[in-house]
Amino acid sequence: MATLQQLLLGSSRTFSVGIDLLPEPLRQEITVAYLLLRVSDYLEDSEVLADDDKIAMLEDWRRALADHGERTALIARLGEAREETPDALVARDATTVLEGLDRMEPRAREIVVRRVRESTAGMARWTRRGSVFNNEADLDDYMHEVAGRVGLLLTELFALRLSGVARSAERMMELGREFGLALQTVNVIRGLHEDPRRDWVYVPRSFVPEELQSPAAIFDPSNVEAGMSVVARLAAKADSHLAAALRYVALIPRRHHRVRLFCLLPLFFAIRTLAVSRGNPDVLRAEVKMTRDEVRAITRHARVMGVSNRWIGWYCGRLAG
Repeated sequence: MATLQQLLLGSSRTFSVGIDLLPEPLRQEITVAYLLLRVSDYLEDSEVLADDDKIAMLEDWRRALADHGERTALIARLGEAREETPDALVARDATTVLEGLDRMEPRAREIVVRRVRESTAGMARWTRRGSVFNNEADLDDYMHEVAGRVGLLLTELFALRLSGVARSAERMMELGREFGLALQTVNVIRGLHEDPRRDWVYVPRSFVPEELQSPAAIFDPSNVEAGMSVVARLAAKADSHLAAALRYVALIPRRHHRVRLFCLLPLFFAIRTLAVSRGNPDVLRAEVKMTRDEVRAITRHARVMGVSNRWIGWYCGRLAG
């Protein structure tokens, strides 16, 4: 079996960079939480499982997390995952992740279990409902389940482990949800080119020009202008959420520099990814992303200057430009 660290590296090298910056026990707790959610993601996104199987297995996974269900049969099913995806990699080693959860200190374990179970229930609800986003509220509801709740989970762990955070926890819970929605909105833009293949178009109908019959029509080469108007609506939405994410980071005391870095890196990467996607018709047909040099430069600058809230605000503007 792989170790937790091996699973983390195998499922996301970018996210693992931020987690490795964290002090213990946060590093281990957030590693386990992240990997648990990757199993949930596998069950939601699998291109092999039928929707009824997805829903049943998501419910089994929820029970397994609370230790209310028999884990053996579910783990055997997860071990059969043969897709070559990061989520499937973690799902095949679900035993290792659950063992990491079982070793967790009780207060942190309760937070992780509760929040991951909530997110998993939301994924099951949306799998049952299907890809129908009538308006922005529908998209926000979906993104809250898969990303907003992650912001709540992290904030609770920060309040538990970091001095000076508890007094700002109520405000940070609100902003933490927005942080999750910010990253997920950028992910929606980054993943637009995959939507036709996976038959889930994460675009509200209300964002689509009236002359088009459905959100899927934005991918027709003859509708590029309409497609770019949708990208512009999504980008403006991301801007609003990213502004809240910036306020979230500013509330983390400066003495917790490594935790601030953990939050800053995905924020900076999202802002830069949005900048190279905005107004770029390539997002409708291929993945648009930062260069490796940009990733290295952003990481280097954040490590040196991330203690300063004023610099963070200035740098966000530079990345957006």
